[in-house]
Amino acid sequence: MIQKQQSMIFSPFMAIYDLVIPKDNLLRKINELIDFSFLYDELKDKYCLDNGRNAIDPIRMFKYLLLKSIYDLSDVDVVERSKYDMSFKYFLQMAPEESVIESSSLTKFRKLRLKDIDLLDMLINKTVEIAIKKGIIKSKAIIVDATHTKARYNQKSPKEILMDHSKKLRKVVYTLDETMKNKFPAKNATNVLEDEIDYCQKLIDVIEKEGSISEYPKVKEQVNLLKEVVADDIEPLPISEDQDAKVGHKSADSSFFGYKTHIAMSEERLITAATITTGEKNDGKQLQTLVEKSVAAGMEIETVIGDTAYSEKGNIEYSQENDIKLVAKLNPSVTQGNRKKEDEFEFNKDAGMYVCKAGHMAIRKARQGKKGVGKNQKNTYYFDIERCKRCSFKEGCYKEGAKSKSYSVSIKSNEHVEQEKFQESEYFKEKSKERYKIEAKNSELKHRHGYDVASSSGLIGMELQGAMAIFTVNLKRILKLMG
Repeated sequence: MIQKQQSMIFSPFMAIYDLVIPKDNLLRKINELIDFSFLYDELKDKYCLDNGRNAIDPIRMFKYLLLKSIYDLSDVDVVERSKYDMSFKYFLQMAPEESVIESSSLTKFRKLRLKDIDLLDMLINKTVEIAIKKGIIKSKAIIVDATHTKARYNQKSPKEILMDHSKKLRKVVYTLDETMKNKFPAKNATNVLEDEIDYCQKLIDVIEKEGSISEYPKVKEQVNLLKEVVADDIEPLPISEDQDAKVGHKSADSSFFGYKTHIAMSEERLITAATITTGEKNDGKQLQTLVEKSVAAGMEIETVIGDTAYSEKGNIEYSQENDIKLVAKLNPSVTQGNRKKEDEFEFNKDAGMYVCKAGHMAIRKARQGKKGVGKNQKNTYYFDIERCKRCSFKEGCYKEGAKSKSYSVSIKSNEHVEQEKFQESEYFKEKSKERYKIEAKNSELKHRHGYDVASSSGLIGMELQGAMAIFTVNLKRILKLMG
């Protein structure tokens, strides 16, 4: 049964917070900035309103997840820290002497209470609403880009993941006491996953028995992370593979396995919209969605700033229809006219190559035809024929016995005369200088809030992680702009 948290907590020790939590503490400022009661309306359908035991307050549970994102902690560590960190207890609206939750409750909250809720849009819209009310957002332009997040398992087997985590744990212990090598169990020499799990469990047991070592925070964190991975792999074993993650390309010779977060951000560096896709998706195709989400959040948009991925023909037409200035440089390989099988091949602007629907990138390209003579020139992209032979999508794409597989694109840059002319204007050149801001925002998400690697498997888990990380950076930005 859900019951709203009491606004007043009766404890003789509440005055401690006024003494130990400074006025400029981040968590105190967040509590003062936002009224979290909006979560009750969003989550009330997930609880029984008049029957059963009182549930842990949903605001407190949500705040635990927010603390995880702010400080990049595991479930176990965020609960552990809330036992002794007064700023955490204050933020969670707990009495100083109050007991904390079980860390497993956070897993249940994520799976049962946050399921089927569009948390990403809800939290972004809330921060944009606050920023507009505070008079922080004044610009009428958004900057768009995509950032990649590696899958938790990164195409490794469950056994390899366990080996990586156990290795990190051993390294941390060795920095404190090298003699622990003699106490550790013998490493697993088989390829059996259950044997590796057994080794990890024995390793954890040995370390936890050594009180002088296990109490170090950096050891505790690595132990807890290994415990979480072991728990994931035990129940059930097959979940260690991320079925939703896909291969994406950062350049012609580098790729990643995971997801993309497509972001729209105001010139004040507040994220106004986001959409999360699998790694192989094209950046430019998300522009319309990002614009519409930003408008729904309360933004007034006159200009969209992006890189060459966003200057494809469909985006130019959409911008013209909606009276939006598109500040994105033309690229002959992106701004094509009528292409055959357009939905089956998408251009990757980082690699300068096309990618088929199976996620395979072209291995080389060649330009055909003479410039300015007769028909337009074509760029022909060649794919690895051996991969095509084994591809699960080869039906209707690969012709049996063919010696090569290629995809040709006509270069029709003359169809974009207006955009090319706009490119030379002072307004375009000035607004293009704003694009660096979103690169810095992507870096903040990855390096300060753990967004470089997915914290769980699956697109749903990635959306939850994205929602909390973006909510965090937006709140911090609002507080900074407020001074």
